[in-house]
Amino acid sequence: MTVTVAIVGRPNVGKSTLFNRLVGRRIALVDDTPGVTRDRREAEGRIGDLRFKVLDTAGYEDKTDGSLEDRMRQQTEIAIRDADVILFMIDAKAGVTPLDERFAQVLRRAGKDVHLIGNKAEGKAADPGLLEAYNLGFGEPVALSAEHGLGLADLHAIVSKAVDAAAEKAEAEAPSLDQMPEVDVDLPEDDGSTEEGPVKRWDPKRHLNVAIIGRPNAGKSTLINRMVGEERLLTGPEAGITRDSILVPWEYDGRTINLVDTAGMRRKARIEAKLEKLAVSDSLRSIQYAEVVVLLLDAQIPFEKQDLTLADLVEREGRAMVIAVNKWDTVEDKNAKLAELREQCERFLPQLKGIPLVTISGLQGRNIDKLMQAIFAIERKWNSHVSTARLNRWLSGMTESHPPPAVSGRRLKLRYMTQAKIRPPSFILFASRPEALPHAYQRYLINGLRDAFDMPGTPIRLWVRGGKNPFDKSDK
Repeated sequence: MTVTVAIVGRPNVGKSTLFNRLVGRRIALVDDTPGVTRDRREAEGRIGDLRFKVLDTAGYEDKTDGSLEDRMRQQTEIAIRDADVILFMIDAKAGVTPLDERFAQVLRRAGKDVHLIGNKAEGKAADPGLLEAYNLGFGEPVALSAEHGLGLADLHAIVSKAVDAAAEKAEAEAPSLDQMPEVDVDLPEDDGSTEEGPVKRWDPKRHLNVAIIGRPNAGKSTLINRMVGEERLLTGPEAGITRDSILVPWEYDGRTINLVDTAGMRRKARIEAKLEKLAVSDSLRSIQYAEVVVLLLDAQIPFEKQDLTLADLVEREGRAMVIAVNKWDTVEDKNAKLAELREQCERFLPQLKGIPLVTISGLQGRNIDKLMQAIFAIERKWNSHVSTARLNRWLSGMTESHPPPAVSGRRLKLRYMTQAKIRPPSFILFASRPEALPHAYQRYLINGLRDAFDMPGTPIRLWVRGGKNPFDKSDK
């Protein structure tokens, strides 16, 4: 049974720093600015031999006016409700503040296993604050330095106790062998594996990493909330609410989909604040982590320059992509608008000819099934593999219908082609003079690959190499 540990406290006490320390990676944004974290983030934490789920939360603000701070507070209270162990963090150097005292009252009413953590306790300046922390009523505070990794042994003891208690509870609730029903077990069929190892194949049931990207206020967080069926991420009319890239696991049609919400990305010239630069960098890393990227457009202002820049970035990273036009419920003449969007897509993104385009409404939850069908379809094409024999028959036909141009009075000879890898489909073409093959002819071949082998909208890599066809004796 997995134990869930939530790190809570007022803003700027070091919650995300401890979260990164427990996870072992810098996946939460950290800055001196208060209020960096807004959504709750979860990951697998570890201390020594212990494994547990750890939740990072927004800094607690005592607001109930419907503002952004109020919505952040609600997300923190959800984390408190779901957690088995609460690490209530204060700044030991600053001492106990009035906001710490009000938050302590909230935690006492929650009835959870709360442990007081005095962070930034690496020097003697923290001693008065640690003594003052006794007044909060949670017993002896744990002196900790999340930045330097001091005090983790005490955290190990806290989490270990919770893990043991959860294991005892699970054992007590588990049915005895006499109560277990008899079931028939189907042995797996022969999958072609040998002593050298298993045969590697694309598994359509494995988890899928999907990143949602777009400009600020395009509706990325709202869409993910509708997909998972709960208010998992902060939303609102304010642009730029999301800062961290948040991974949200979701079960769809028997498959785990790791949805990644990202910060809205503006043009580079408009990014001034250090915190926004960190958020955009985090979003760019999410694109590299993803297998399929959903580029979310605003139906009222689609295909802005920044949208096209993001699409080009995804193509250069070699990720499969689906274009989702959000806020479709606000469009009046839907047929005319859809025809216009498809024409713009073909004109603005020729490098992704045939890319799927789906109209949705994240607010109303419309066409989410169509979006998922498009995601699965483009993922399958992204994993396409073409046999060498089929490739070379196709190459022969392409060169017969449109031979390579002569360069410096000498005809280029395309000798042989093979697929080097998938994800994205990547091909090696052996030619007599690879450096002389024009880019226009390479685009001709790439578009031909898309049409002939059913890979519309998929990034395709074509590498031209020198050398002879190893199977053509006349070249030797």
